[in-house]
Amino acid sequence: MKKRIFTGAGVAIITPMNPDMSVNFDKLKEIIDFQIENGTDAIIICGTTGEGSTLSDAEHREAIKCAIEHTAKRVPVIAGTGSNDTAYAISLSKEAEQLGADGLLLVTPYYNKTSQRGLIEHYKRIAASVSLPIILYSVQSRTGVNIAPETCYELSKIENIVAVKEASGNISQVAKIRELCGDELDVYSGNDDQIVPIMSLGGIGVISVLSNIMPKETHDICQLYLDGKVKESADLQLKLLDVANKLFLDVNPIPVKEAMNLMGMEVGECRLPLIRMDDASVAVLKEALQNVGLIK
Repeated sequence: MKKRIFTGAGVAIITPMNPDMSVNFDKLKEIIDFQIENGTDAIIICGTTGEGSTLSDAEHREAIKCAIEHTAKRVPVIAGTGSNDTAYAISLSKEAEQLGADGLLLVTPYYNKTSQRGLIEHYKRIAASVSLPIILYSVQSRTGVNIAPETCYELSKIENIVAVKEASGNISQVAKIRELCGDELDVYSGNDDQIVPIMSLGGIGVISVLSNIMPKETHDICQLYLDGKVKESADLQLKLLDVANKLFLDVNPIPVKEAMNLMGMEVGECRLPLIRMDDASVAVLKEALQNVGLIK
């Protein structure tokens, strides 16, 4: 079996902003502490939820550095270093390795996209440039590119490609990946509403948006399942299903940042072109947070 980066619930952590829309690194450290104190199993920095696409190159690198240094090996830190430019992804991945990241999360190329053959070559080149374990990230709704199960199988033959974050929403695809790859490629759910279904197929956890506001509970969904308490795990997932879904009332991470602000965490707004939800949507989100006791 390959090196496993983490098991359980990793938070796809937001990037907090100051009022002038600069990155609030002090708040990022505070949020990391909150996550670790509440049982999060890994920190995933500069992913989709972390607004990696609107961070400057310098900010992206500094956010990775801040997360690694402040986490200080308390839990693994996985750096989002994917790009639609293979050369840039290699550069960023090398720096993350030098900074001490425990793993890399590599989204598929977006906008220019590529074929399945192109995906294989893209990931092969990045994997050859570093020794860190790599998590593939399949989210066609964002990138326009799906990682086919057969492509996962080819990539699973590479020693340091160890897992896939599966956010296709297609349970049949997850099943096919598990059939083809077995223990050569771990699977993390990329959707908070599919944690238990994907773990029932042999998945080992989630890279979670919900963990930003409910780290202990998201960890518990995974841990209960791993402990063989399947009904308790499923019951907890169903209890949190509405609030997890409400975090996607608008484009991620708009709702989760709004939720954190409603909870008094003062994480700021999203960078343009993402804008705050309308008042009616905020009211719906607020009710969902009240229903699970996060706010009064």
